[in-house]
Amino acid sequence: MADQINSLEELGAAAGGMDLAEAPVTEEVIQREPKKDEFGRSYATGKRKDAVARVWIKPGSGKVTVNGKEMKEYFARPVLQMILAQPFSVAGVTDQFDVVATVKGGGLSGQAGAVKHGVSKALQLFDPSLRPALKAAGFLTRDSRVVERKKYGKAKARKSFQFSKR
Repeated sequence: MADQINSLEELGAAAGGMDLAEAPVTEEVIQREPKKDEFGRSYATGKRKDAVARVWIKPGSGKVTVNGKEMKEYFARPVLQMILAQPFSVAGVTDQFDVVATVKGGGLSGQAGAVKHGVSKALQLFDPSLRPALKAAGFLTRDSRVVERKKYGKAKARKSFQFSKR
């Protein structure tokens, strides 16, 4: 019990002879670089349910084009338009970026979620200072919930056929 360590200085001396005051303090702050192509656009892929959206953003007047159509024409329901506008309002850059998106698969709700995810990822790639706001709102996390598959011997994923006693 004679070689028991009672303080941090003794621990440092036992570990390698280096005093804690002399230990190098490495404080690395990850500085993210903006990612833009030769046209000044940022690209990201967004996913939701079975929908996959490819999204390009560039500085502009706030025009959103989805599959060659205006946003109000493609997503006619106001709820879906609101979903697409969320990343811009959270980041505080409303009507500052033009969006071109192509989306495939799923239904309109899943497609709107996929475009929202893609826009959020593209915004943080274009301007890394927007990342904390988008991350706090949860827009950079892919919503991995998908429809459960149908099992054999069942009517649907979990529903059973009607039981008959006789």
